[in-house]
Formats: sequence, structure tokens, C-alpha cells
Amino acid sequence: MVHGRRVLRSDPSSRRSMLACNRCRGRKTRCWGRPPEPCAACVDVGESCVYSEAEKRVSITESYYRHLQSQARSSSNLDGQSTPSVSQSDPPLERDDWWYKGTDLFVKKSGEHHFVGASSTTHLAKRLLNPSSTNLWDTHPLYEPESLRRPVERSLPPLPPFESAKRLFWVHYSYIGTIFSLLKPSEFDERLDFVYHKPPDFSHRESCLVYCQVLLVIAFGLLYSVNQWSGDDAPPGFKFFKTSLNFLPDIHEDPSILHVEVLCYIAYYLQNLNRRDAAFLYIGLALRMAISLGLHQEVPHEDISEADRNRRRRAWWSVYSLDRLLSVKSGNPITIHDEDIDTTWPTPDGTSDPWPSIVLTHYTQLSRILGRIGEEIYRKKPRSGSSLIMSVQSITNDLSSWLRQAPDRLRIDFATLDTHVNRETVSINLHFYSCINMTARPLVFYIIQRRLDAGLLGGTEDWKEGLAPTTIAVIENCITAARATTWIMEAASKHNLIATYGYLDGEYIFSAALLLIMVNAAFPLNEGNSRTMETALSLLRSMADRGNTYLSSRHSLLLELRAAIEPNSSASVADHIALPANDPATPRSTHPSPDPPEAVDLVPAEVWLHPPDLPALQDMSFQFDLNDDSALWEGALGHIDMDANWIENTLRR
Repeated sequence: MVHGRRVLRSDPSSRRSMLACNRCRGRKTRCWGRPPEPCAACVDVGESCVYSEAEKRVSITESYYRHLQSQARSSSNLDGQSTPSVSQSDPPLERDDWWYKGTDLFVKKSGEHHFVGASSTTHLAKRLLNPSSTNLWDTHPLYEPESLRRPVERSLPPLPPFESAKRLFWVHYSYIGTIFSLLKPSEFDERLDFVYHKPPDFSHRESCLVYCQVLLVIAFGLLYSVNQWSGDDAPPGFKFFKTSLNFLPDIHEDPSILHVEVLCYIAYYLQNLNRRDAAFLYIGLALRMAISLGLHQEVPHEDISEADRNRRRRAWWSVYSLDRLLSVKSGNPITIHDEDIDTTWPTPDGTSDPWPSIVLTHYTQLSRILGRIGEEIYRKKPRSGSSLIMSVQSITNDLSSWLRQAPDRLRIDFATLDTHVNRETVSINLHFYSCINMTARPLVFYIIQRRLDAGLLGGTEDWKEGLAPTTIAVIENCITAARATTWIMEAASKHNLIATYGYLDGEYIFSAALLLIMVNAAFPLNEGNSRTMETALSLLRSMADRGNTYLSSRHSLLLELRAAIEPNSSASVADHIALPANDPATPRSTHPSPDPPEAVDLVPAEVWLHPPDLPALQDMSFQFDLNDDSALWEGALGHIDMDANWIENTLRR
């Protein structure tokens, strides 16, 4: 019996070979080949299929060896004259490997192969596209790459007025100045005064770094304060970012903490431009430079002041957190393990505000948990179903503990979300709910796949039937996290606190919308989930319509997926697809919008269906019974990136 392209295991001809080919064994995927015939996975990608374990060493004479060589050359010469036909009686290859044919290597526009790990939403979203699609949205930066080539002559662009530059610093500070403590306000005032009153000295490394950092802060301030495409060749602030690179000293020069901080700024700005490879390289440089300076270790010397120690700590935990974010979110391995770090958290001194240190500490603690998620759930290494259960339990308990210990000032009060919210609270809570989403996502997608394979599109069947209570709780927390993410971003949008070109804002709302689309397709109708999904899509569309072409492609992708798995949906793909900002049919304003754009509110507030008691998730600590759902967790273990492959198959079917 055949279901789609899958051959049920009851068919004797579909029995898996006892031997795996070299490629499948190296990728730790199931191999359905029958030696010496190549397996379907290798056939699909045009790779040679070799069964090393099936080969036996046979001793032959040298004369016979040369005879075989001669035969091989003769056969090669005949290849262009005739092609052997496949016998109609030959059994077809089993094509039950569609689930495992995903790869971590994609071909970029340049033709080079590009690594994307399973924890990345780019890995997931790439699989959403129709295989015949030529849409290379994942390789498109938000600018022309040639424009960043260093000119022979270096000059400054016209700088904004002095007071305007100060305001741009505080805009930048509200978004990333506390979650990444790379520059204190007092330090910026001194450096801004230096840049505005002294000409650049390209022969002096520290002078160049000061100019570079100030220009980067101005670039970030414009990026976060101008939330509308203004007709430039790149997002707001790009010309200052471009100029800052001209002041960046060569990497072979002596390292410094200021150099580390500047490299962090460059890495994160590149990530906002959708230059994930360049961002990964720069954050790697920053972290390795920090290690070479010993920032990951406490300094025992008594002649170092407490202020200097705290600067080292702030710089270290900022680059550490950025490395965890940019590495895990892009599916790359982390650069340093926690057991190699001996630096303590920054401690506020008596003359400064302690709050920035508190924010940095709690945000970085979430980044540390995110590193565990990337290593223990998404990293390719030998594991068992029980080890996956223990990792999910431990990570979930750590998240619950973090939430219980977080100060009230960092908590989101959903009852007052529409009237009061600040950006640092938005950032830290989005980070928290993203960690929940990523921890449970493989299990949730596995449950959804089983329901869709069984033809349970929506319906009234209880999805919880047959699942252990702890498994149900993990799935429900994942759905709650997606809904909470959407509510937080919708409230931030009303207060004009959404970064149109912000990498993390787009990442969070895309992940939430993706999960809610799948949940609404596979689970019985839940009006709250349905309305939240519509709001998530509306927020993504709003950011796309303001000029973010990368999110425009992601929004179109989600609409394609929704149409594929919800054929009776009243929403039409053609009615909702946002045209890219550089599409000739899309008018682009040649002047900045004088007023902040209106927040999109697809769902009226009076029908928003906020549950009266949204789970705060403080009590989501679990003690898994390793005997519960053991087969289910084993299945999820073998298909960590099954979410992507399943969607590809859904669109193909």
C-alpha cells in the first residue's frame, strides 16, 4: 500500500538494507538502498553511492589488474555511443527517503556551497519553496555588494548635527544598548566630541576605532528610527556603516577591547542587512579577539581597577551573547563552550546606574540557554531518545527558573501590554519566548506531520489523545510562546517600537507565524490561535511593505505554505503577497515619511481574544517519565530537521 510517495513498511520489498551507503552513514540518515544498487537519496542529488562495508578485499595478480583497467578504458570510450536501457522488469527504487533528503548545504547565487544548520529558520524556510522556484531571497542582501568595496580615498559623509547625533545614540541605546553593553553613554559623549572636533588620523589605530564606532552608532540610530524605505540604495544609515568600514584597522594589528566592541557592531549591522555569512565571520573575529585578550577569564592582578574589570566583563558577555545569537539562529556551531569561561557577571559600582548590568546579565543568561538549545537539540551528534528528553527537560526547567528569578521590571504584563511597554523589555521577552519555541519545535512539527499524514486536517479529533501529559505541556508551551511573541510585537508596533530592518524582530515574528500556520492546519480550530496567526502575518506584511525585501519574500513564502495546507482558506495568496520594494510595480517614496507609520491592527482590540489568564510559564518545569512516549521522542530525534523536509513534501504533493 502506498501513501503519497511513501512505501509502507508492511511491504516486503520496502525493507531497509542492513548496510548503509557511505553518504547516508556520514549524514546519519536512513539508507534504503540495496547493494550494489544506489540508494534513492544519492540518486536524487546525483552523488555516487558506495557501500564500503559491502566491499570485500580480493587479491588478484598484477596482469589481471591491468586487464581490468583496459576493460574500464574501453567501456569509457563507448559511453558516448550508446546508453544501456533500464529493463522494465527492474524493480523501482524505494522512494521512502523523501523525509531525509534534506541537506545542510545550499548552492548560493555565486555557485558556492553554503552551510545552513537545522536550527536556522533559513534552513526551514528554504525548504518551503517549490523545488522549481528560482527565488534566491535567502542570498539577497539589502544593498548592492559592490557598494562596500573600500575606496582608495577615504572621506567622511556629511555628519548629522551634534545634538541629532546624540539623539540617534539614545535610539540605538534603547534597542541594543542594554542587551549588548558595548558603549556607555558617558563614553559616547566623549567620543562624539572627539569625532566632531578633530580630523581623522588614519595612522592612529585608536583614533580610527573611535571614528568607526561613532559612525556605526549613527548608522544604528538611523536604522531604528527611520521605519520606512526612503528611496536610498540601502536601508537607513547604510552610508555611515559603509564609511565606518574605511576606518576599521587591519585585523593583524594589536587587539583591544574597543576593537572587539567595534567588530560586534559591524557583525550585528551586517546581520540586519541579511549578510549572515559576513556577520558570522565578524562575530567570530570579535570573539576570538576577546579570547586573545583574556576577556573570558577573570584578571587576578590587583592593579586592575574594578571599573576596568567591569568593562572587560561587559565586553565579554556582549560578544558572547551576540555569538550565541548569530551562530544558533543561523544554524552554525557556537565558538566557545561554557566550561571554558571563568568571567563573572558585571557588578554595578556605586556611581553608575545598576540597571544596565541587570539587563545585560539576564539577557545573556537567555543566550547561554540558547547555546544549549543549539548544541543539545539541533547539533548533529550521536544521541538517544532518552538524551533528547533529558535535554528538553533540563532546558525547559532552566527557562522556568530564569523567568522566576527575573525582576518584575523585566516581565511583560499582558494585562497592560497595549498601554505600557518599553523596548528593552520587548527584546528580552521575545528572546525568552524564542528559546521556548526552538526547544519544542521539532516535537511540535513531528506531531503535526503525523496528523497530516493521517489526513487529519483540522477536524475535531483531539490532538492530545494518546500523548503523555508532559509531552502535551511541551507542545502547549510552544503554542503559547508563539502567541505571546505575536502579542508583544503587536503592542510594540502600536508604540512604534518595531525595527523594520531589525534582524531579530523579523526572525521572531516569522517563526511565530510559521508555527501558528501549521498548528491551525493540523489541530482542531482554535479561534485564539487563528486570530493570532492572522495578526502575525499582518505584522510581517507591514514590515515587508515598508521596504524590507527579505521579509517580503518570507511573507510570500508563508502564504504559499498556508494555501498548500489549508486549501479551503478564505485568504487568497494573490490577495496578500507583498511586492518587493524594488519591484517596478511598487511605488517607493523618494522622501522620508514625516510621521511614524501607523501600526497595523488586523484584529480589532475588542475581539482580540486574549485569554483571561495567559500562562506566565513560571510553572513549566517538567519531570519526564522516560517510559512515556518513548517511540514519539525517538521519532522526533531522528527528524530534527524533519520540519523543513515535511513542508517541502507538502508543497510537492
